[in-house]
Amino acid sequence: MRLVVGMSGGVDSSVAALLLKRAGHEVVGLFMKNWEDDDTDEYCSTREDLIDAAAAADVIGIELEAVNFAAEYKDRVFAEFLREYSAGRTPNPDVLCNAEIKFKAFLDHAMRLGAAKIATGHYARVAQNNEKYELLRGMDSAKDQSYFLHRLTQEQLSRALFPVGELEKSEVRRIALEAGLPNHAKKDSTGICFIGERPFREFLNRYLPKVPGPIVDDRGRTIGEHIGLAFYTIGQRKGIGIGGAGEPWYVAGKDLAANKLVVVQGHDHPLLMKRSLEAADASWVVGAAPTENSSVTAKTRYRQADAPCMLSHVLESEIRVEFPTPQWAVTPGQSVVLYDGEACLGGGVIT
Repeated sequence: MRLVVGMSGGVDSSVAALLLKRAGHEVVGLFMKNWEDDDTDEYCSTREDLIDAAAAADVIGIELEAVNFAAEYKDRVFAEFLREYSAGRTPNPDVLCNAEIKFKAFLDHAMRLGAAKIATGHYARVAQNNEKYELLRGMDSAKDQSYFLHRLTQEQLSRALFPVGELEKSEVRRIALEAGLPNHAKKDSTGICFIGERPFREFLNRYLPKVPGPIVDDRGRTIGEHIGLAFYTIGQRKGIGIGGAGEPWYVAGKDLAANKLVVVQGHDHPLLMKRSLEAADASWVVGAAPTENSSVTAKTRYRQADAPCMLSHVLESEIRVEFPTPQWAVTPGQSVVLYDGEACLGGGVIT
């Protein structure tokens, strides 16, 4: 098949391209540039990443095309990202970026290039079950990225390949080293999708105004001042600016109407523990919502073990999820993602 591989300059996408080329496919690499506001080498390593992607493509023996989706990224991902922060929530740009850029703008572009399918370096797997496509967790549980892909549609999933999803990360690096790929030891990127790793509060401050207000404890007493609710997230411990004796302070809530930041002492304070959550804008990669009262597992943030739960309410795009064991720091704006064993079912944005 003619396959277009999204190559970021990292080792995962390079090995994805290598494996597909070895399997006899006609492979074209595509490098996406999605951020232009301050594209400096300090935080945004686009130039360096493009050089790494080109060097890897050269070793693999495939063409590499560079394409600019900065306008689409700004309209579809970054504008929503800022809207969510302004509303006091903590969005997950990687989820939005996959749905809007990698599997929409990039997929459309690849189809225009005559591709049968696209491939990326995500740690996830696709299985076909009769007419349905299933999104499965990556074999390397420490690297599994199905959480970020839960908004994909059946149509998008039917055109996606994840060649490294069957492998452990150590195996991916070994393949890259043996093949002579120059980025075999390149460290994984952990910054905001396409914006890079940078001092986050400083970055956000360029786009959102600081609106200071009181920091209050769980009894409503004012104990400090915050710089603006958008700059804090539920469960945050560092950077609140409250010292003193006793257990550390954590952000437990935001009173948007009164512009108050609610903080509590102690990791396991009751205000940080939730037995249920509601989510909106639900999207089902399996094609339809699970039935009400079905027992599944869920993640309320990416770096978290699955927790058993029950889907107690499903109404169009709104869901309610209940947990037998309280969950820590459930954060509005983040995604709750549901699983049935290895299969990712979909999820919604926590409200």
